[in-house]
Amino acid sequence: MARNKHPEETVQLILDVAFRLFMEQGYEHTSIQDIINHLGGLSKGAIYHHFKSKEEILVAVTERMTAESNQMLAAIRDRADLNGREKLKTVFRESINRSVQNDIFTVAPDFHHNPKLLFGLLHDTIEEAAPNYILPIIEQGISDGSIKTDYPKQLAELILLAANVWMNPMIFDSSEEESYCKFMIFSQMLQGFGLDVIDSGLLERLQELTSIYNRSKNRNRE
Repeated sequence: MARNKHPEETVQLILDVAFRLFMEQGYEHTSIQDIINHLGGLSKGAIYHHFKSKEEILVAVTERMTAESNQMLAAIRDRADLNGREKLKTVFRESINRSVQNDIFTVAPDFHHNPKLLFGLLHDTIEEAAPNYILPIIEQGISDGSIKTDYPKQLAELILLAANVWMNPMIFDSSEEESYCKFMIFSQMLQGFGLDVIDSGLLERLQELTSIYNRSKNRNRE
């Protein structure tokens, strides 16, 4: 059949459907049959030809979600025209302004019903993004004098955990007011390290995304 001649397209279709269902229904409440029902005629055998289990699909979905972000982080990390502090500011600006953020916040996933996706986010933050992208930027900043800390590894982890998890309204179901307060504390914390890298534009964007999430969440509850 034609679809067998394009296995990569089949894989991408499976991941597209799985991502949407995981976000809308939660991983635990999505079955392999649910995914099959939205694949336009693909069989259960077609899924198991590419993935051994639903959890393996989850791993692939998570990896695809983080791959684009990590590519962006690598590009900023490797720039030769910025010092460490400037790179860190660029990371925040580029991360929050990615167009895919609107899609994710519009879907309004409930991480309370997605513990495996939440664990995937935490794992990528600590095991991949912090050591491979943020830590080298902080170490460069220490070398060029733009960042001052005796604990670069821990600072890298703290910054990403605060930005990706604590400030994420999809995890803590934060209102716009709560998101604003968290943003201000996060900004003050970074200023304590001499990192004045958060500006009003980032605050406005965070509030915009929080508003998108809350509108979508309310529609889903109606």
